[in-house]
Amino acid sequence: MGNASSMLTQYDIEEVQEYCNYLFSREEIVGLYQRFCELDGNGKGYISGDEMLSVPEFAINPVLKRVVEMVDGFNFKDFVAILSAFSCKATRYQKAQREALN
Repeated sequence: MGNASSMLTQYDIEEVQEYCNYLFSREEIVGLYQRFCELDGNGKGYISGDEMLSVPEFAINPVLKRVVEMVDGFNFKDFVAILSAFSCKATRYQKAQREALN
């Protein structure tokens, strides 16, 4: 699939940073994109709930399991938004805001 970071433009990175309240650095977003691309093995542009739960850290999270049951799939922005809600960097207010949007 090539170098995943080359598929993200600076604009894409800034858009995702803004969407997630700047909880992730540029480097973290590039790393998350690479992980997303690994999970999206077919290059569809989204991952299924099953693909999301194939990550052991996600599979053991009961809240994430419920979120996955309610949604058909996740694009990259959704993927990062969900991770931002579980980030230790996020304030309670930011986490509540993210829940309200989803």
